[in-house]
Amino acid sequence: MTISPLPRADGHPSRPLAIVGATVIDATGAPPLHDATIVIEQGRIVSVSPKRDWPDAAELLDAKGKFAVPGLMDANVHLVLDIPPLTMVRYEDRYDELAIEAAQLALANGVTSVFDTWGPREFLIRAREAVLQGRQAGARIFLAGNIVGLGGPYSRDFFPLPQASLFEGFTGKINAIYEENVGARLLWMTPRQVEAEIRDYLRKGIDFLKYAATGHASGDMEFIAFSPRIQRMIVEQTHTAGKIAQSHTTNVEGLRIAVEAGVDLLQHADLTGPQPIPDETIELIVKRGTACSFLPNTRSNIDWYREKARATPDFMRYVVADENERALVSAGALVCLSTDGGVFCSNTCNSGLWQSHTPPEPNLLKLGKGHFYWLEAMEEKGMPALTALQAATRNIAQAYGVLDEIGTLEAGKIADIVLLDADPLQSAANYKRISHVIQSGNVIDRGALPSTRLLSEPGAE
Repeated sequence: MTISPLPRADGHPSRPLAIVGATVIDATGAPPLHDATIVIEQGRIVSVSPKRDWPDAAELLDAKGKFAVPGLMDANVHLVLDIPPLTMVRYEDRYDELAIEAAQLALANGVTSVFDTWGPREFLIRAREAVLQGRQAGARIFLAGNIVGLGGPYSRDFFPLPQASLFEGFTGKINAIYEENVGARLLWMTPRQVEAEIRDYLRKGIDFLKYAATGHASGDMEFIAFSPRIQRMIVEQTHTAGKIAQSHTTNVEGLRIAVEAGVDLLQHADLTGPQPIPDETIELIVKRGTACSFLPNTRSNIDWYREKARATPDFMRYVVADENERALVSAGALVCLSTDGGVFCSNTCNSGLWQSHTPPEPNLLKLGKGHFYWLEAMEEKGMPALTALQAATRNIAQAYGVLDEIGTLEAGKIADIVLLDADPLQSAANYKRISHVIQSGNVIDRGALPSTRLLSEPGAE
C-alpha cells in the first residue's frame, strides 16, 4: 500500500546544491559516512559519497563538522488541535491558516513531513495544497480527516461541554466539518452500509484512513467500537483504494482486533489502559510487521502521572504505557515517532483543564518541541540511538508507504535533510542543535517561520 497522492518536490532551486563535509547518517542502518558530499538537483538527492565531486554550477553549503540526517517526521499530529471555543470561534473559516502555522513550526524545528490523523478535512486539504504548490512554507502534510466512527470536537467523543455554553448551531457546524459522512452514526450501521460510507470517504482527497477500533472519550476507552468483521472490511476497502489503514485503540483487545484486521499502523499502540499488552499480542504485532506509534514520557513525567493516579486511577494508563513501550521495543516492533501534538494558544495552556491533565515540560503535545522530547524519552528507555533516528524517519516512511521517496538519505529520493551541529548518535539532546533544514532541496529560512503567528508565541514552541 502507498499513500496517494505522493508529495511532489515542487519549488526546487534551479541550481544544484552540494552539501560538503558533513558526517552523513542516512538512516538505512549503514554506518555514518564521514566528510561526505551530498549533491542535490531538481529537489532530489543525486549522490551521497565520500568524493569531493559536484557540478560546476552547484551552490556549495559548507557542512564541515556537522551531521546530516534525513528530514524528521511525526507519524501522528493534529495541525488544528486548539479546539476550545475561544479559538474555534475566533478563527472560524480560517482553520487552514492554523494548520499552516503549525506546519511551519514543525518545519522550522526539523520536521519536514507530518501525518495529520484527525482534523477538519477540507481545511487540511487547503493547507496541504498550499505547501505542495509552494504558496506556503511548511512541513509536507499527509492527512486522514476524521477518525472514522468518532464524532467531532464537541461530541461526546471529545469535549461535549461547549454544547451547553455555545449556540447549538455553532457546535453542530463544527462537529459536521469534522465528521462529514463517517461520524459516530456508522457504529449503528450494517457492514454493507459502513462499506458504502467508507468508499465515499476514500474518494474525498484523504491520503490515508484512520478508524476507531475502540472508544475515545475517557469513559469509553474500554469499549470496542466496530466489530471485527467491520474492521476487516474497513481495512480491505482502504487497501483496495491504494491507501494506508490505521487504527485508534485504547485497550488490549481492541489492539489485538485491529492487528488481526490487517491495519498497517497502530496509533498509540502503548495506551492500553491499566492492562499491559499480552505477550502473544506483541508477538503477533512483530510477526505481521504492524507499525506502532506511541507516546513515550520521560521519567519525570511518568512520576507526575503516577502521583496524579493516586487521586485519579485513569492516569495509571501512562505508567502502563511505559511498560508497553519497553516491551514493544525489546520484541523488535517497527516503532514510529508520534507526539499527538498541535499548537495551542496561551489561554489553553494556562487553563485549569490543561494543567491538571498534561504534565509540565517536557510535553509531547507541543508541536515544534514534542519530537525532541520523544527522542529524549526513548533514549532514557534504552532505545539505541540509530534505532531512534530510524523511528523518526525511515520507519514512518515505511509505515505510510512512502519509503521510495522520503525517509533516508539515498540517491533518487526527495532531498529532505537536517544538518545538526552535534552528533545525534551521542545524545538525543543534539537533535535540538539544528544548523540547517533543507526540504525538497530548498534551504529553509527557519527564522522567518511561522510567517504569521495566530496561536503560537515567540519562544513558546
